[in-house]
Amino acid sequence: MPVLQTYLRQWQANPLREILAGAVATFALIPEVIAFSFTAGIDPATGLYASFIISLVIAVFGGRPAMISAAAGSVALVVAPLVKEHGVDYLFAAGLLAGLFQLAFGFGRLSSLMRFVSNPVRTGFVNALAVLIFAAQLPHILSAGPLGLAMMAFGLAIILVMPRLTTAIPAPLICVVVLTLLAEIAGLPVARVADLGALPSGLPVFALPQVSLSLDLLKIIFLPALAIAMVGLLESLMTARVVDDLTKTTSNPDAEARGLGLANIAASLFGGIAGCGMIGQTVSNVKYGGRGRLSTLAAGGLLLVLMVALKDVIAAVPVAALVAIMILVSVDTFDWGSLRRLHIMPRLSAVVMLITVAVTIFTHNLSLGVLCGVLTSAVFFTATLAHSAQLRRDGDVYSLSGPLFFASAPDLFAAIRESDHTAPVTLDLTAARLWDITATEALTALKARFDAAGLALIIRGGPDA
Repeated sequence: MPVLQTYLRQWQANPLREILAGAVATFALIPEVIAFSFTAGIDPATGLYASFIISLVIAVFGGRPAMISAAAGSVALVVAPLVKEHGVDYLFAAGLLAGLFQLAFGFGRLSSLMRFVSNPVRTGFVNALAVLIFAAQLPHILSAGPLGLAMMAFGLAIILVMPRLTTAIPAPLICVVVLTLLAEIAGLPVARVADLGALPSGLPVFALPQVSLSLDLLKIIFLPALAIAMVGLLESLMTARVVDDLTKTTSNPDAEARGLGLANIAASLFGGIAGCGMIGQTVSNVKYGGRGRLSTLAAGGLLLVLMVALKDVIAAVPVAALVAIMILVSVDTFDWGSLRRLHIMPRLSAVVMLITVAVTIFTHNLSLGVLCGVLTSAVFFTATLAHSAQLRRDGDVYSLSGPLFFASAPDLFAAIRESDHTAPVTLDLTAARLWDITATEALTALKARFDAAGLALIIRGGPDA
């Protein structure tokens, strides 16, 4: 009952405030969702349908009230190669499998594993994401021509200047409106959103992906699906943590993982791309008063209404406006402070961050970059921990302190040589902790050496004490 009461209270926050906050998030979503669809190589309808479905499901099942989840740039980058090589139906199949992975994380309470993603890895992930978002715009920048470049520059100026004049309307939306009016009134020959693909013309329709269930399908979608799942979870849980800090509340990461899994399954079954939490839109929602689940539902519902009702207007938006928005998204995403902190960071932390960035940019695989960052962090931590164990000798008495495991125990026990003694030797392990089987096997080998030499080895505080 307390859980149900808490859940119901999350729906009963000030309705007017919640709907207005969700509306602000919607206007921040519109240009970015279309731009992310553009990056992924899919029709805008695919991203817009997904954002509606994901918002609906996250509002009901998500673990963090006031979260705005939709088609996101990180997922768009992951799926772009899959869409280009195999087509959109494989995208839907990968989204289904990614949702199942996320459900497994949530029900298996594995979301707590995200705590092992250190701050340097998270910073590297964010910085690499920013670089990849910008890199995805380069082909459009290079092929834009003088008029297209001028439109992009004008769009960038609008987005940078407008927040100083007013924050009532999101600057990206103003950019879209102004550039669209300019292109229409002046009859400028520039690429439009209509050239990118179909826009929604009604409600999304349930349909299974048109793929053949086979081992070959699994080989194609397994790694992309795992990447979608991991990247989506990482960004959603990072977003949830930001909202926790802003609202001084706590959220349930396992419930968020389950909600995101259900949302991505539903989105894939209704012709949408998989998605995740969106930091910028979520912060906007919270900033304008969103605290409950109604704001999330309002953001998705209003998004679909606007897209269907204003389809012709959206179709006329210049692609230059989307590129300008994505450039600023990449700039805002990048943690510029990390560059200033680089020279004062612990050296190993800096290396972890740089490895995460380098691997991600080189492979264009965000999940692989995070994995390499986590593994590098683990190696550095293990090496540091191995040096924390100490061996002290006082005649025929040795005292060991600290953690003993595969990286520390063999060398420490090897330092105790039977040839250095003629009397029984005492090994005091009361201040030591044997963490794994390697430590116990090293201790057994040490005893065997002393037995073979005809010397007694007395152990205090060990497993055989």
